[in-house]
Amino acid sequence: MKVGNLTIDGFAVLAPMAGVADRAFRETCVRFGASYVVSEMVSSKGLQFNDRKTGALMTLSGAERPAGIQLFGNEPAVMAEAAKKAMEYAPDVIDINMGCPAPKVSCSGSGSALMKDPPLCGKIVAAVKNAVPVPVTVKMRKGWNSDSINAVEVARICEAAGADAVTVHGRTREQMYAPGADWDIIRQVKQAVNIPVIGNGDVVSAQAAAQLLEQTGCDAVMVGRGALGNPWIFAQINAYLTDSCRIVPPPELSERMLVMMKHIALMCEHKGEHRAMNEARKHVGWYLKGMKNAASFRRRAGTLETWKQLEELVRDILGTNSEQQ
Repeated sequence: MKVGNLTIDGFAVLAPMAGVADRAFRETCVRFGASYVVSEMVSSKGLQFNDRKTGALMTLSGAERPAGIQLFGNEPAVMAEAAKKAMEYAPDVIDINMGCPAPKVSCSGSGSALMKDPPLCGKIVAAVKNAVPVPVTVKMRKGWNSDSINAVEVARICEAAGADAVTVHGRTREQMYAPGADWDIIRQVKQAVNIPVIGNGDVVSAQAAAQLLEQTGCDAVMVGRGALGNPWIFAQINAYLTDSCRIVPPPELSERMLVMMKHIALMCEHKGEHRAMNEARKHVGWYLKGMKNAASFRRRAGTLETWKQLEELVRDILGTNSEQQ
């Protein structure tokens, strides 16, 4: 997939998920075959104040390339300046958030609220495109609500303003993350524009990724919640799409725990043990999904404070599992 002057090798990319897709998770997913990743969303206004936390969100490593930085905001000039500042972190792409449904973002006129003002979407894209030397992309939704399904219109406007690719999540802001995603709107956008289109929504397996590509003709799929506690989904998608529908089974529990430990070790390395272990609680819960006694182990995961406690938890998980075999 060619996004401007950037070549993205592969079919499955990692979604930018606030509070989840940090550097450690992105590096982990790339290790399993994610072909492209995007940072957690960064406030364009926050960048004006040189906030330290904002800087940490934009830090990209060599182990996660190609990688984009996602910005949100609703003022073209402010977004352009933010994009210029983001270039200090050497992103391969600047991605504009027009899809976040969270009230704290959309109620301020940013994120998915931009879908209510298509001309403004174009102005933001044009301003950012003129400000940076790298490709500019947009992540959008189907529309604001059922009375305003306008992804095709917004995609065309963004393309005309200079966007190099668009990602379409097949739900409105009103729908948040349920019910099932509408893949047909992704097909409609793909047919309406000449730039690459990435499909997003309900990609929870290799087979779902293949179905989305086939039904919509999109250029790649974006995996969000399907990767939580499940970074090997990228290896499964790659094998299925490139090796005659070969099915790669999920790893055994011992390997799953090893991947989890490596992932959380990276979090500790990047953020320090105290903060990392606090944030790791939800990740551990996701890695435990579907295993025996998951509920009781998940309760323990919810109180993790130290790496040593995590080691003890994993020992108990593996011990219990071996006893039950």
